[in-house]
Amino acid sequence: MGRMIGKRHDLVVGLDIGTAKVAAVVVEPGAESMMVLGVGAAVSEGLRKGVVVDMESTAHAISSAVREAELSAGCEIHTVFASVGGSHVKGFNSHGVVALKGKDIDGGDVERVSDAARAVPLPQDQDILHVLTQEFVVDGQDGIRDPVGMSGVRLEARVHIVTTSIAPAQNVIKCCQRSSLHVADLSLGALASAETIVTPEEREMGVAVLDVGAGTTGLVAFEAGAVKHTAVIPVGGNHVSSDLSAGLRTPFREAEQLKLRYGAVLDSAVEGDEMIEVSMVGARESRRFPRRVLAEIMGPRYREIFTLARNHLERSGLEQRLASGVVLTGGSVLAPGVADLAEHVFGLPVRNGSPVGFEGLEEVLSGPSYATALGLTRRASDSSDGLPGIDHGGHVFARVKRRMADWFRDFV
Repeated sequence: MGRMIGKRHDLVVGLDIGTAKVAAVVVEPGAESMMVLGVGAAVSEGLRKGVVVDMESTAHAISSAVREAELSAGCEIHTVFASVGGSHVKGFNSHGVVALKGKDIDGGDVERVSDAARAVPLPQDQDILHVLTQEFVVDGQDGIRDPVGMSGVRLEARVHIVTTSIAPAQNVIKCCQRSSLHVADLSLGALASAETIVTPEEREMGVAVLDVGAGTTGLVAFEAGAVKHTAVIPVGGNHVSSDLSAGLRTPFREAEQLKLRYGAVLDSAVEGDEMIEVSMVGARESRRFPRRVLAEIMGPRYREIFTLARNHLERSGLEQRLASGVVLTGGSVLAPGVADLAEHVFGLPVRNGSPVGFEGLEEVLSGPSYATALGLTRRASDSSDGLPGIDHGGHVFARVKRRMADWFRDFV
C-alpha cells in the first residue's frame, strides 16, 4: 500500500489539500480504532475553489504541514494519501450486465460486470477517480452485496462513478512530489470526510454529508449503505468572507477573522446588542457595528449553499429518502446557527459531524476540521476490503489503481 514512513511500515498519512489550509495527520491503524499520532497544518494560498493555481505556494504549504506532522508523530513521512476536489469532479450512477455460463459466480464474473458498468464514454480530459459499488443483481434479485458463490444466468452491477479532470489531479501529485512525497492514492475530499463522521446505520437508512470547505462544498448521499450521489458545489466559506469584506468595507483577512470570532448565520444566535470593532479598507479609522450585522450578511450565503445542495438531492430523487438527515462537516460549519439554518432549508434533521473510530490527539478529534485528512487514512487502511457501500468494488479497485499509476509515472 505504500505506507513506509521512516522505519515504520504500519502508519498511514492523510493529506487534505484544501483552499484555506493543508492538513496532514499520521495514524496507526488498529483492530478496534485508529490512533492519531501526529498532526500538522499550514495556511493554503495556492488553491482557488479546490484547484491548484500556484504550485510553488501549494508545495510550500504541503511541506510545512508534513514537517509539523513529522515532528508531532516522531517519524519521517515519504508517502501520503491525498485529497482532490474542485467543481471539475463529477459523479453519476452506472449499470452493467453480463451473462453467466451456468456456474457459480466467481471473482472473474464480478470483474466482468464491474468493467461493463464502468465502460462509459468520458471526455478526453476526464478520468475515473472512484468506482463505488452500490449493489449486485442476480436474475432480477437486487440488494446483493457480494454475489460470489451464488448461482444464476444474469449478473448486473450498479455503481456510482466519480470522475476528475486529469490536469488538476496531476497538479496535486506534482505539488506533493515537489515536497519529496509519493502519492499512493487520491480520493474525493468529501467522500473521505464521510468515512469518519457517519455510522453504518446512518448510511443504511439514508444520509447526506455536506462538507462546507473554504472554496467548495462537497455533497455525498448514501442510501441502503451505498453512495448514490456525489457533487461538488463551487461555493464555500471564502464566499462568506468575501460578502463580509464587501458589506463591511473591510480587508478580506479581517473579514475572515471576524467570521471566525463573531460570525453567526441567524439573528437568534446573537445575544443582545453586542458591538464589534471593524477595521476599514484604506487604513481609515475603524468603525463599530452591531454583531447581528454579520448574521444578516452571512445568513443569505449559507442559505444559498444549503439550497444548492438541496436542489442536487431533489434532482437525484433522494431528498425524501434520507431518514438519517444531513450531517455537516468542514471548517465553515462552526458558526452559531449553521445547523439550525440547514435544518430549516433541508426540512430534515441536521447535526454537526465529528470523527468517530479514532483515538489520540484531542485537537484533531474534537471537531470537523480534520475529518477529511482522517478519512483519507481510513480509506487507505480499508482499501483492501472496504466498508459496505464505500469500497471500490474489489477487482475494479485494482484497475482504477493501475490507471492512476499511469498518472503517477508520468511525473516521477
